[in-house]
This record gives sequence, structure tokens and C-alpha cells, in this order.
Amino acid sequence: MDRPAATGREIIQEIVRNMREGLEPLHYSTLPPSVYHVYLHAGDLERLRGIVPRIVEEARRALDTELESLNRATLAERVKLSRRNLPKVEAPEGGWRVQILENTDDGVQPGDIVIYSELALPAKPEFGSGSMTKRISTRRLAGANEATTAISTAPAAAPAQANAYAVIEFQDNSGPRTYRITKDQIVVGRGGRDYWTDLKLDTLPDVSREHFRLRRDPASGNFYLKDLSRLGTTINGEAVPSSVEVVNGDKRDRDVEAPVPDSARIGLAGVLFLEFRRL
Repeated sequence: MDRPAATGREIIQEIVRNMREGLEPLHYSTLPPSVYHVYLHAGDLERLRGIVPRIVEEARRALDTELESLNRATLAERVKLSRRNLPKVEAPEGGWRVQILENTDDGVQPGDIVIYSELALPAKPEFGSGSMTKRISTRRLAGANEATTAISTAPAAAPAQANAYAVIEFQDNSGPRTYRITKDQIVVGRGGRDYWTDLKLDTLPDVSREHFRLRRDPASGNFYLKDLSRLGTTINGEAVPSSVEVVNGDKRDRDVEAPVPDSARIGLAGVLFLEFRRL
């Protein structure tokens, strides 16, 4: 039996639900997620590709409408019989950012809608560069009413004065960005459901959700890269040996690392390049 495909209306409804799930109350205001990455089965995305801009436009309108509804005074409040429990929900300073992408996870089925959203404090042009404090994922599997929500807290951006071991500069779909490495190991990739990343990239699906790990040896200060991707990683144009092998259908980490020079151009699947510089 064929599984039902995801419709544009269902996608918009899931984006709105994700916003409600991710509200973060403060003392004087309540903040909603501002960035939404929507992952669809390849067949659903291809079918809807021609109207994706319209879906994104209507999703933003639906988020505005939901925000107005959340802030609308109830009848009891109008007659002063009760007081609002939550402070006003504020619209993101930079507006709603919605992207619809192909879900490359194993086992994805038609009708699956996975939304990975981010709460940014404060709103900045370089979304995802470490200012994200909260990530919210919601799922709607094959049109079923059942869904799960997972909320995880991401580390706040390191203070400008904090000691950094190295810096990575690059440009993805969010624009020019700079990431300061302040710990001995980071994970770099697109991130997503069940994939934590320290440096989350807004780019094409060619880049894996967990593309590579960058490790610093505390004794020497040298850096080493472990490639975990499907389409490969390069350092100054040279391919890095993959650390992943498949044995009887199971993926295994061979723990293979490549040394990273103090200054290096790291390529991800040939579509995104990071300028690494040791400090």
C-alpha cells in the first residue's frame, strides 16, 4: 500500500506547530524559533518543487497569524477577570526564515515531514554561527497524527575575549560566517534529527549531516580531521581517507584521521569550502 504524500498544507501546519512547541518564555517577552529547516522525502520534494516559494510565503503568513492569535487577549482578560500567564510573543527581528530541503536520512518514507528549527538570541545575519541557544525538532511520519518533539539546548556562543585555538571562515546560504574553535573536538555538518553538530552548515544535501570531526591534540596543539561523509572531504585539494566502512550493512568507524596544516582550505563534497587557520 502506497504511503500518502506530504501536502503543502500539512507542511505549513507542521511549521506552525513547531513554532508553538519551541516558544521560550522570558520575563518580559516570549521568543519563538526564527529559523525553520523542513526536510521531505525526495519524491515529495520533487512533486512540490514548483510551488516551494509559495509554500514558504504562506508559511510565513501562517506564522504571523499564529503569533497574533497567541497574543490576542481572551474574553476573560478583556473584563479583567484574569491576567495573562505568558508575556507577549515577539516576532523575530530578522523575520521568519524557512527552507525546504531533501531528507537524506536512511529510512525516509513519502509523507514524512521533519522540521528542525532554531531559536536565535539575538537575531543576526550569521544564523547558526554559535548564537543559537535552542533547537527544536518535530516529526510527522507518513501523514499520521502521532508526532514526537525533542528539545535540546545548544552551547551559547563563546565570548569574544575567550581563548580560541583556531578560527574557521566560510560562506554558506546564511552568508559570510566566522566560527571560533574553543574546545578540543568539534563536529561539522548540516546537522538534523539525531545528528548533533557544533558547527551547523546551511548548504546543499551533498554535505553530510555529520560530515567530519576536527580534533585538537592538547599536548601538541595540532589538529586532525576524521572524514565521516558520503561524498568526501579534502584538505588543500587532497582527498582525506574516509574513516567509515560498511560491513554486512553496518557502518563502522575505522578511526582514521588526517593531519590538518596550520592554514588549510577544507572542502566538503566539493560544494562548500572552509578556511581553517590555527591561532
